Amino acid sequence: MSVFEQIQSDMYVAMKAGEKEKASALRTTLAKLKDKRIEKREDLSEPEEIKVLQTLVKQRKESVEMFEKGGREELASAEKVEIEIINKYLPQMMPDDKIRDIVKEVVEEVGATSMADMGKIMPEVMKQGKGLIDGKTAQQFVREILG
Repeated sequence: MSVFEQIQSDMYVAMKAGEKEKASALRTTLAKLKDKRIEKREDLSEPEEIKVLQTLVKQRKESVEMFEKGGREELASAEKVEIEIINKYLPQMMPDDKIRDIVKEVVEEVGATSMADMGKIMPEVMKQGKGLIDGKTAQQFVREILG
C-alpha cells in the first residue's frame, strides 16, 4: 500500500470515528499529494510522496514558530498536532549523533575550514542522509564544527 493509499484509508477511518482534527490534517495532506500528482501528470513514487510530506511538516514547524512569536498558542498547538499526524507517515529520521558523524565526515572529505564552505558540505550531507536528515539540524552541526 502506497503512502497515499494509507493516508486515504486512515482519513476515512478518522472521519467515521469523528476525529475531526485528524481527518482534517489527513485531508489537507491528501490534497497536497493530489496536487503534486496532477502537476507531474502521473503517480508519485514513494520518495516523491515522502518529500511532499517532509515539506508539509517543515511548513507546519515554521508556522508553529511564527504563532509562538505572535503569542497564538492555540494555533501553534493545532499545528503541532498536525505535525504529529503527518510524521506517522514519514520514515524515522536519523538520530542527531548519526547526523553529527556524517557532517564531521563530509567536513573532512571536503576539506572545509570556514562557513564559506557550507555550500560544499550541505549537498553532500543531504545526499548521504538519503532524505532522512533534517536540513536545519545538519546546518546547526556544520556551524558547531566550523564555528
